Amino acid sequence: MPVLKSEDAIITKVKDGVERRLIHTNDLMMVVIDFSSGPWSEPEPPHYHVHEQTTYVAEGEIIFFCEGEPDQRLKAGDMFSVPSNKKHTIQLLTKYVRLIDSFNPIRQEFLS
Repeated sequence: MPVLKSEDAIITKVKDGVERRLIHTNDLMMVVIDFSSGPWSEPEPPHYHVHEQTTYVAEGEIIFFCEGEPDQRLKAGDMFSVPSNKKHTIQLLTKYVRLIDSFNPIRQEFLS
């Protein structure tokens, strides 16, 4: 059984205040994203991808925006899902937020 211990995980700085760690198989990827740049006065620009996504809010509070759906205020313990090719984004409401994303298929661009 493959194991990735926290102290061995490669931390990738996505941008100021945003870091990610990940583990994956051939078909499934889990990504831990730590934000330390909140709260934000507005959401990030919406994006979409072919990957199906589920997300667990492990720490903090956000607003989740998804095309065609009402905006949702989410806190630690809440979850959301995003179908393939649906525009979505978040807005941080607290200084620190930790999200745990799962993707299928894996996000190859995260591996480079």
